[in-house]
This record gives sequence, C-alpha cells and structure tokens, in this order.
Amino acid sequence: MKFEVLGKNGFIPTEAIKQYAEKRFNKVVSFFGPEVVSEVRVVCKVYKDHHKIEVTIPTKGNVLRAEVSDPDMYAAIDKANDKLVAQIRRHKDKLKHNLEKEGIKQAYSTEFDAESLEKDILASQLVKNKKIELMPMTSAEAIAAMELSGHDFYVYLDKESSRTNVVYRRHDGDYAIIETHTF
Repeated sequence: MKFEVLGKNGFIPTEAIKQYAEKRFNKVVSFFGPEVVSEVRVVCKVYKDHHKIEVTIPTKGNVLRAEVSDPDMYAAIDKANDKLVAQIRRHKDKLKHNLEKEGIKQAYSTEFDAESLEKDILASQLVKNKKIELMPMTSAEAIAAMELSGHDFYVYLDKESSRTNVVYRRHDGDYAIIETHTF
C-alpha cells in the first residue's frame, strides 16, 4: 500500500509527522482489505493561524475523504482520523449492503465489522482536472458514496437509465439529482 504525506504552503512534513499520520490512518485502512485500499494520501497545509489536513483514501467503489483544521498539526491528524471513522460508522449499514454484492464481498477485509466500529469511536479559473470511473448505481447508493467522500456532490452512472447523473446536497440539507440528456 502506498502511504503519501505531502506538505503545501511551504510546509515540509517531518518524519515524526509522517509516522504519526501513517499510524493513525492505518486504523481506517484496517476496516478494509489490502486489495481494496491501495493508497492513502495526506496533505498537510500550514496557514498563519492554523494547520489543515486533507486525507483521501480511495477504496473499491468509494472514496473516503476528510478535511480538518486545527492550531496543532497532530490534533488535526487525530480529528481527521476520527472524522473518517465516524463516516464509516454513520454509513455502516450502506457499506454492509455493498459488502453483500458479489465481487465486492470478497474484496473487503474480514476485519470489517460494523459492531466493532461502534466500539472504536469516541472559482474564477480551473485549477484541477479530475478523472473518475463511473460506477453503475442507484441514487441511494450514490448518496451513500457522496457522504463517504465528504463532498457535496457525486457523479455516477444511473443503473436504470444508463446515463450520467449528479447527486448533490442542497443548502437546506436535502438531496437533489441532476439528470443528463443528450439532444
């Protein structure tokens, strides 16, 4: 597994920070098998009054993501880890449902146990171009994947219509879908 700790805004992560981050995020990775999580990317940013940690863990069919700020770098790493574990706990039923699907069931670790999760927790210009693999899924599965990723939107291939759709969280907390059509 590739574990990457990067610095931005002039910050260069020390070996101690790299080891601490790897130790903390291995807990999240342990919920999935080694075939499912191939990389963990941690970006550390330093600002005048706080530090920011951005963690991205692509898994088979989902992307776990957390972004946390704190005056202390180590505390930010702890908060990001807690946030990821809370996401898994909050969506354990949806993840359990995905585990039952043929093909995915074999990929996840046998250590993934929803019960143990309960016990473990206490744009003016284009700046990025991202390529994604569209997964056929229902709108409910897309909402679950969006919540796991930590984003306010999620692009997916609708199972019924075979069209690209976007599900997003509205400002009032409800969800909406943008359906694409060709003319």
